[in-house]
Amino acid sequence: MYSCFHLVNNSPWPLLLSMSIMNFLFSNLIWWHYNVINLFFINFIVLIIVMFFWFNDVDIESFFGLHTYMVVNGLRIGIILFIVSEVCFFLVFFWSFFHNCWSPSIIIYSWPPLNLNNFIIDPFGLPLLNTVLLLSSGVSITMCHHNYFFSEIIYLTNISFLLTIIYGLIFVFVQFSEYQLSNISINSTIYGSIFFLLTGFHGLHVMVGLIMISYSFFRFYNNITVSCNHMVGFEAAAWYWHFVDVVWLFLYIFLYWYGYNLN
Repeated sequence: MYSCFHLVNNSPWPLLLSMSIMNFLFSNLIWWHYNVINLFFINFIVLIIVMFFWFNDVDIESFFGLHTYMVVNGLRIGIILFIVSEVCFFLVFFWSFFHNCWSPSIIIYSWPPLNLNNFIIDPFGLPLLNTVLLLSSGVSITMCHHNYFFSEIIYLTNISFLLTIIYGLIFVFVQFSEYQLSNISINSTIYGSIFFLLTGFHGLHVMVGLIMISYSFFRFYNNITVSCNHMVGFEAAAWYWHFVDVVWLFLYIFLYWYGYNLN
């Protein structure tokens, strides 16, 4: 039945995605406590597969003409509200950081805690490299959007897609290397807890953004139901990626640079 409103059919993907996210978080806990990383990678692959299948179902709806103008506007509003909810999510952790930074409890006495003064990560090392990588990926995804809508030069769009994905993958690798080289852990007082929660959840959002951009690249490269008027999936990926960029800038300025200068 065709309608100008978004009539959602029965779908297994919301339930499967919720279960895969829960398993993914549990695998993180097992990795942290028992140093077993295999479950982490298995659940991450399952998460990618579920997201790809869900995106594919949305594409099928669009292909059969179910995405009317009103439906597309509703999807855009949903994307914006989702990003706003993510802003509130990170605001909680930044609030915790500033509360402990500006008003440290009598237990830790100062910020950063005295016993961690020599282990604070230098913001001009790997964090600065990651900042350059993520900002470069923001530029490349903007170039990708511009090339497709205005110049329509296919090979430039493909190159921009690939650059964004490569920059994102290198960012994740550098972040993981920073964790390995760090002398603090998530158990290293409130500083370590906030540091790994903020950077870890941001890294998780980077991986989700990479999945979205990779799927958009797959569709574009294979010319699957792609047009200038119906690119909500790509727009969602681009908006989400810019959100990830902005969050990292706040992370770098306040958590890395500002926190280091307080040392």
